[in-house]
Amino acid sequence: MTTDIFARCRSYTDARAARSAGLYPYFTRFEGSDATIAQTPMGEVVMCGSNNYLGLTSDPRVRAAAHSAIEEYGSSRTGSRLLNGNVSLHEELERDLADFLGMPAALVFPTGYQANLGAIASLVSRNDVVIIDREAHASVYDACGMSPAKVWRFAHNDMEDLERRLASCPPDANRLVVVDGVYSMAGDLCPLPETVQLCRKYGARLLVDDAHGLGVLADGRGTSAHFGMTEQIDLITITFSKSLASVGGAVLGPEEVIDYLRHHARSLIFSAAAPPASLAAARAALGILRDEPWLCRQALENASYVHRELAALGYDPLPSEAPIVCVPFESAVPAMFAWRSLMERGVYVNAVLPPAASPRLRASFTATHTPEQLKRAVAAFAEIRELTPPEWALEDFAAQGAA
Repeated sequence: MTTDIFARCRSYTDARAARSAGLYPYFTRFEGSDATIAQTPMGEVVMCGSNNYLGLTSDPRVRAAAHSAIEEYGSSRTGSRLLNGNVSLHEELERDLADFLGMPAALVFPTGYQANLGAIASLVSRNDVVIIDREAHASVYDACGMSPAKVWRFAHNDMEDLERRLASCPPDANRLVVVDGVYSMAGDLCPLPETVQLCRKYGARLLVDDAHGLGVLADGRGTSAHFGMTEQIDLITITFSKSLASVGGAVLGPEEVIDYLRHHARSLIFSAAAPPASLAAARAALGILRDEPWLCRQALENASYVHRELAALGYDPLPSEAPIVCVPFESAVPAMFAWRSLMERGVYVNAVLPPAASPRLRASFTATHTPEQLKRAVAAFAEIRELTPPEWALEDFAAQGAA
């Protein structure tokens, strides 16, 4: 007896329940550029749900660089870098990234997601062990799923658990530890000094996904520089879709490793190259970051202000050392209701639900948020502090089987 593979689609009711209750928090339509004020079908909102940490997506220098690249190179290379897609912008950006982050070499991928896929899946084999932080990004999990290696998880930022995993590896197994520099769903940092010490003790290589550390910590040079440990990190992966105001990603590491990935990373050699406009925008943003490091500090100060104010209102925001402020909720419906209530008051944040993380609102702040906009966001949180979901919303969820 067989069943239709679409059966699981018909039985998925969570999104329908959220839409029925008027609480669906995803795929919001925005008009205009990614700035601190955004236009939605519900009206104008203060954008507190973007990873545009330095506010450079609207910077005229970044836009001009993208326009010039289109004029010179066109809109696309229409193929992979391996065969027909490489342009000078790739090589220039790779040199600039390696120099800025203090790593020997860099390799640019079409997305940050693909950078993790390429680095991890290409480097490990059947007899190897990959040990990842339980809260590592989904791309790390997917990269491990593409590889034939054994994959073990350790409790988030728990160095005792990491050591137990490392000590349990077969003596002849190669070991790779993968962590995030900044964990995007809370804003906390990986304890890199202890992690590096354990990796050296057990002969493991270390990959740090610094998507949310680049452009934020250590005047933009990221988590490794924040701890003064860049020279002790084996591999760093980054994305351009946060502080660098573009789309793309890169792996940074030793020359021989980068050259190996250039010829073995399937997510690079079987994917179309990043378009010239994206490369030029990222390179322009990197130049601004190098010249104007105060932007990083301003983003951190803005988030710190909101974190303090929410705590004073009686919220319990998660500890954070990044421009990320997360407020946990006991279940999904209150989190979605709070998201909707903030939208109605002109403030947009991210509603995060399982399996991405436990229910929470995730707000992020940029260097270009004004004091007035930050106060408006705090005021909206104050107004919804005692609100609870109406009975009809809970009834709609129950009726759809998603309560």
